[in-house]
Amino acid sequence: MTYVGIDVSKATFVVAYSSAKTSRTRTFKNTVKGVHEFIQTISPATHHCVLEATGNYSALLVYLLSEAGITVSLENPLKIKNFARVMLTVIKTDEIDARLIALYGEKMQPAPYKLRSEPILILKQKRTVLRQLKKQLVATRNLKGSMEVLPFFDPKCKKTIEKTIVFLEKQIKGMEEELASLAQGEYKKQMDLLTSIKGIGITLAAALIVATGGFTYFDNAKQLTRYLGLSPTYQQSGTSVNVKGHINRNGDSALRSQLYVAAFSSLRCNTECKACFDRLRSNGKPGKVAVIAVANKLVRQAFAVVTQGKPYVDGFKSEKP
Repeated sequence: MTYVGIDVSKATFVVAYSSAKTSRTRTFKNTVKGVHEFIQTISPATHHCVLEATGNYSALLVYLLSEAGITVSLENPLKIKNFARVMLTVIKTDEIDARLIALYGEKMQPAPYKLRSEPILILKQKRTVLRQLKKQLVATRNLKGSMEVLPFFDPKCKKTIEKTIVFLEKQIKGMEEELASLAQGEYKKQMDLLTSIKGIGITLAAALIVATGGFTYFDNAKQLTRYLGLSPTYQQSGTSVNVKGHINRNGDSALRSQLYVAAFSSLRCNTECKACFDRLRSNGKPGKVAVIAVANKLVRQAFAVVTQGKPYVDGFKSEKP
């Protein structure tokens, strides 16, 4: 298998057909025509393409390569960056980056990327738009608050801001309804199972389905918590270094925030989460650490109900032999 490194930008992508310094590189336009031109230069049977996850810029390339039957690996940019540090790379150009990605593929042999289903892609887009609309609403409300303390607030400015707030609120409500309707239609069983957990609502349930591809991307709950950035870090070396650090903070920060808020809600209604929080607090753990642990428990509960196909029963105690 020949690993092909691809460095993607908005308008173009650079391809390295080998990791050798003398290997040729080619630049293609990041368009449908450009991707098809690149596909003509490789063979599905002998080539494995590797590229960084650069958001929307790499989406078209990954989709068309997968449709053509070519193996693709979409890697976390942090992995490539750390690999470059290991190789003591001091020069950075698109051509060098492409060769470096090809070398990463040869040495690390990354797993093939599984193309997301259409419902997951649509849900992800709606969730992204919804998140941005909420940010705009907060910013507009803050703008109104800052203007109201002025000695004179121009009536036209005030009217424009208020109209914008009403418009954003309407758009957010409509997008939330669309997201919930789509999630209920495509993943009704999983949505019912997830919302049976006290503390997880429709919005968070839909976000978990998007992040996990309908709970098909991960084999166990530990992998999921690590992906979401909720796993604790720990450093130990000899007798001088013994540090319990913060959570790793990888993955989707917005979803992590949603889980953190849901953890607070679960303390009022989820028996197991409340017991976990009380136990950690009684052991002297800070409140924030205890809430993160509760968020971890919510993820484990979510993974359990979906993979086992059984709704959550609050306060259930398993009888182990």
